[in-house]
Amino acid sequence: MTVTAVVGAQWGDEGKGRVVDWLAQRAAMVIRFQGGDNAGHTVINHYGTFKLHMVPSGIFNPDTQCLIGTGCVVNPTNLLQEIGEVEAAGVSTANLWISNRAHLVLPYHIRLDGLQEKALSKGRKIGTTKRGIGPAYTDKSARRGLRVGDLLRPDWLRERL
Repeated sequence: MTVTAVVGAQWGDEGKGRVVDWLAQRAAMVIRFQGGDNAGHTVINHYGTFKLHMVPSGIFNPDTQCLIGTGCVVNPTNLLQEIGEVEAAGVSTANLWISNRAHLVLPYHIRLDGLQEKALSKGRKIGTTKRGIGPAYTDKSARRGLRVGDLLRPDWLRERL
């Protein structure tokens, strides 16, 4: 099996999403392997113009399996909104899969992200998007974060919360 990896230079605005959208027309799978909804890419095709943040741009090819992988952090509210926008354009998301080990971005992550940025002095600010990505990865690395699969185990989730 041939694998094509599209990797950016960590600056954004390189056109990765458009390249993946083009490559996905022939791909069996498109995998989002890390990151959160702080980054995004615009895809323009016969369905319309889409500003995707989490849904892999291969979603527009019905033969391509799309995976949001274990290394991602997922804000469920924003992901559901994005899925709704794609489906409203007549695009099926039946081929979208989310790893049960992807970590969740929760409301406190977003709040903490903003507070941490606000606490930094003017010259030390990092320019966060305030979407909670950094704090969610902090919880992941500290092994205290919640994962997508935890949503399927309400008793466990309640205990962890």
